Amino acid sequence: MSSADETLERIKAQVEEETPDDIEIESVAFEGPELVIYTPDAQTVADRDGIVRNLAQTLRKRINVRPTQEALVPPNEAEARIRKTIPEDAGVQNLDFDRETGEVFIEAEKPGRVIGRHGATLDEISASVGWTPEVVRTPPMESSTVSNVRNYLKQEREERRDILQRVGRQINRPTSADEDWVRLTTLGCCREVGRASFILSTPESRILIDCGDKPGAEGEVPYLQAPEALAAGPNSLDAVVLTHAHLDHSALIPILFKYGYDGPIYTTAPTRDLMGLLQLDYLDVASKEGRTPPYESQQVRDALKHTIPLEFGNVTDIAPDIKLTMHNAGHILGSAVCHFHIGEGRYNVAFSGDIHYKDTRLLDGAVNDFPRVETLVLESTYGGKNDYQTDQSDSERVLRDVINDAYEKEGKILIPAFAVGRSQELMLVLEEAMRKGDIPTMPVYLDGMIREATAIHTAYPEYLRDDLRQRILYEDENPFLAEQFAQVDGGDEMRRDITDDEPAIILTTSGMVTGGPVMSWLRLLGSDPDNTMVFVGYQAEGTLGRQIQRGQDEITLGDTSGPRAERVSLKMGVETVDGFSGHADRQGLESFVETMHPRPEKILCVHGDESSTNQLSSALYQNFNMRTHNPKNLETFRLS
Repeated sequence: MSSADETLERIKAQVEEETPDDIEIESVAFEGPELVIYTPDAQTVADRDGIVRNLAQTLRKRINVRPTQEALVPPNEAEARIRKTIPEDAGVQNLDFDRETGEVFIEAEKPGRVIGRHGATLDEISASVGWTPEVVRTPPMESSTVSNVRNYLKQEREERRDILQRVGRQINRPTSADEDWVRLTTLGCCREVGRASFILSTPESRILIDCGDKPGAEGEVPYLQAPEALAAGPNSLDAVVLTHAHLDHSALIPILFKYGYDGPIYTTAPTRDLMGLLQLDYLDVASKEGRTPPYESQQVRDALKHTIPLEFGNVTDIAPDIKLTMHNAGHILGSAVCHFHIGEGRYNVAFSGDIHYKDTRLLDGAVNDFPRVETLVLESTYGGKNDYQTDQSDSERVLRDVINDAYEKEGKILIPAFAVGRSQELMLVLEEAMRKGDIPTMPVYLDGMIREATAIHTAYPEYLRDDLRQRILYEDENPFLAEQFAQVDGGDEMRRDITDDEPAIILTTSGMVTGGPVMSWLRLLGSDPDNTMVFVGYQAEGTLGRQIQRGQDEITLGDTSGPRAERVSLKMGVETVDGFSGHADRQGLESFVETMHPRPEKILCVHGDESSTNQLSSALYQNFNMRTHNPKNLETFRLS
């Protein structure tokens, strides 16, 4: 018998001892970070207060109770009973029965009506059919990504269960290390923006946090072959943790599976879906530009299959000596500040990922309240001494003025924006401005992945700001469905028609003008001085967006060194409207640290150019009397 089997036998005996005599325990199993208990009396366990809670406290594990096969009503009969139990206005779309786990997945337009008051309807379903109901939301906007991810995970259900069981055994393996230390190695995004990647290691475990590319710098990737990273083999990693879906943090995660990694990825559910969307687009853009992609679509699917989604606030075992808790980062949908609790109170590290400290129209601001934190790894994108952004209300006024001026000239307004985050924020601003008459009502064309990314937002309203969630779910007022928003789905022919038509706003990818449909728009609109290009987000050094922002009026589109290169003379107006960035500015970063509870002993300033990380590091040291660093790539810090 293996050590994992011995552990499960011991846990089963403990579960039997802790539960009432009339409850039969058939088996227990590790599935990812959860301990799954199979019993023919699953409903009895659910009905009796405190059983699961007491087991979780005693065993110090997340508990999932599932029914055994004999407790399940046949699926056809169960479906009829479930549909009869759920109110008609819940909008049930589909029921999917997983006999291996005893779960039934109920897809509905109004999950709250399926759940019932205090879960009463779910309890009634379980009592009636024996199956454990899990409710998923039908996106108010149809999303091919959400649909494809759900269908793919359904198809791969059996293999995914094998993955989860293997991961669970790995997490619960016996520990053997006698030493006691914590180290952090920087593999990217130090004194630069992009290719975010870190290794957090102990004598027992190794965790990779993020694995992104560098915008506008093809070939500059994280130092994955460093001794602390994959030099010991990809499966020397216990887990990958992804803070959010933007490509400078997620683009190269699939390459790990190309190298042979077969372990878990921990992130939030919306980040999982957005990650798949952006990575597939990353491959598509590379192919269209004649570049060889670093991996194939199969590795994107492998990454999705190995992803274990976590909810904000849930403490999760990801290694024998490391627990992970994700908290809202306020940057984009599903973005997380990742808190690692190492050992039995030995050490605590928080990775900010990318953060926005203040509330926006789309999201609540970043969480900075933790049980303990000794070290904070803090982004510094706007960490420079002069990196203060305009208040968003003032920024919105400036944007309205720019739009009104362009409209009077009968021109087009071209806004390059990240598909995820800034585009949805701008859609909310534009919808309200037109509804209130602050700008003329005109078409707002969404090009690239923006509409699909927006649909994913509507699939996860629980991650949106409270008042926006209220409008979408309970007031039947979805601003993303306003009639002025139109998808560009006719390629360059449709773009030419839009160019020749009435004044309009074009929201398009990519946000840093590094590829995608914005290139076509520059060809069509760039030579007309009546048109205006508006930057609303960060433009990294080396990107075409940064060059245009600095006043370059002759640009090259396509492969700059190849026969497909095309010179374009820019005569359109160029404006920058600060205040819409998804990143905290200098004041926001300082406020995040100042109000952080508890305040960390040490801060590493990363994800900013050299001057930004250096200036923020110095200011935090002077203002708060704490140890700070602005590390270089490939540095290793002993934290404990």
